[in-house]
Amino acid sequence: MERANGQTPVLTKRSNVHLIDAIVLVGYLLGITVLGAWMARRVHDVNDYFMPRKFGKVMMIMHAFGTGTASDQAVTVASATAKSGYSGIWYQWMWLFSTPFYWLIAPVMRRFRAVTTADVYALRYNSSVAVLFALVGIAGMSVKIGLMLKGAGALIDAGTGGLIETHWAIPLITLLFVVYGMAGGLGGAIVTDFVQGLMTILFSVMLLPVILGEVGGLSGVRNTIQDAHLDRDMLSLVAPDEIGVFYIIMLSVNTLFLIVAMPSVMGNCAAGRTEMDGRVGFMVGTLIKRTCTIAWCLTAMAAVAWYLQNGIDLQSIDPDKVYGDVAHRFLPKLMPGMLGVFIASLLAAIMSSCDSFMIASSALFTKNIYQRLFQGHSQRHYVWVGRFASLVVVAGGVVFAYYVEGVVAALKIWYKVVPMMGIAFWLGLLWRRTSVAGAWASAIAGFTAWWLVTRAWCAHWAESLPFAETLGLVVQKAGDRTVVDEPWQILFYLASGLFAGVFVSLLTRPVAKERLDNFYHLVRTPVQPGETLAEPCRLPAGVEPARRRMLLTAWGLEIPVPSRTSVMGFLGGWLAVFLLIGGFVWLIGA
Repeated sequence: MERANGQTPVLTKRSNVHLIDAIVLVGYLLGITVLGAWMARRVHDVNDYFMPRKFGKVMMIMHAFGTGTASDQAVTVASATAKSGYSGIWYQWMWLFSTPFYWLIAPVMRRFRAVTTADVYALRYNSSVAVLFALVGIAGMSVKIGLMLKGAGALIDAGTGGLIETHWAIPLITLLFVVYGMAGGLGGAIVTDFVQGLMTILFSVMLLPVILGEVGGLSGVRNTIQDAHLDRDMLSLVAPDEIGVFYIIMLSVNTLFLIVAMPSVMGNCAAGRTEMDGRVGFMVGTLIKRTCTIAWCLTAMAAVAWYLQNGIDLQSIDPDKVYGDVAHRFLPKLMPGMLGVFIASLLAAIMSSCDSFMIASSALFTKNIYQRLFQGHSQRHYVWVGRFASLVVVAGGVVFAYYVEGVVAALKIWYKVVPMMGIAFWLGLLWRRTSVAGAWASAIAGFTAWWLVTRAWCAHWAESLPFAETLGLVVQKAGDRTVVDEPWQILFYLASGLFAGVFVSLLTRPVAKERLDNFYHLVRTPVQPGETLAEPCRLPAGVEPARRRMLLTAWGLEIPVPSRTSVMGFLGGWLAVFLLIGGFVWLIGA
């Protein structure tokens, strides 16, 4: 790939890494590893390792932000933006409309008094559903870790000008977060997340003023894109041919099922001292991420404008490496060490997520599979089993990172694996009649429906329907290959899972009343200050179940009247969402 003026092309194998950059990077890596490993001295049992309930609001905000924000997401947004324009932001803003619900989800998760989310499925259904969740959750977290490693590898490759190639960057990153994550458990992850969260914010914003200065600001971006007369509407927040309104709606609905079934979310909600710590941490930390997403999108659009201004053919650019290429090209011009700060920050972003996902996955295996099969061992034994399980989960993620084509493709796989167990969560929480067989049916039907819509014959059948073209049921991919469009895939597997769960539940034996009463007593009873738990998913001795006014109980529904705190926080979340969208629209002049 050559510039029009014959100068050095973009994305070449050319390193601008200075000695000071290397010193900054090594200093960060040593410091964060020592900090995480130092937390190992506080690990005495599996509860300390997997679910320490001792962190306040600030630490929980940074934990939610650090766990939920990784450099692969900047790669995903930048890659999608480089191809589709501003609408590429929805590859991470697909979570935006579910964010206010985090205010409601967090106290529920905390009230379960659980160590893992699989404990909740065992409480509501039985151990078989818990094992199913554990297996799906472990697979989903391996895919997610692989997705993040893939994105971080592409960033390091581009950011160092090819000095550290993707296939070497992936095992290097893995080794670093595994060392301190295995030692310190979730407590170590949360403490390091505070430092890494601050660095992630720096990683998100440090490129934007530099690249905007090169292209003449946002007005320069807009004028350059308009003058280029590109085929796609890159200046629109909604692109009908790429990411339209229906796509955005289905992505948002999908995330409501995905978020409750992510194994790491239990730690985001329940590792705080109080319910309010979890509420504030989960929603505020996530809103910080939504703000960083704007910076990623604007950086990528400014990069596209810079390429166009310099006569670069956009078709010749690897979208996955755009974000890293901007860092590699411009940061060394500011001063030595800036590129090292950027690479350290992107490592912080990836490591703060991977460690939490690794611990959550190992907790599922240790608590909900291994400990059920091999009872009576010491707490130390189970902690070491958890550490070994961490290695296996991460190994699966590394294999996936080498297997998958790109970060956007990896994201599309991941956000379809995890929601299948979220269907059983919402059915079990809101409808007493949901049975064990119904929970299994919802997951099996969801996975089956997903498999069906990925088959060529299914796409060709859908294409033959009289309303297929009007509704956009199918699209052309990779030449002549016909596939069911992404939003219709989501609608089909979620609808199939919900229908199967309800239908099978009505035909099969309901869950025992005693088990259901225990489940709903936990959900309705707030966590008491200084509460001490003798065992997971049980009210502490002396705590009586709270009485809640119910909004709807017909047909077995369990929908309580929301508290004033819930309503005010929920509305505040929606206000923040609309302010983010409005601010972004104002910035881009859409």
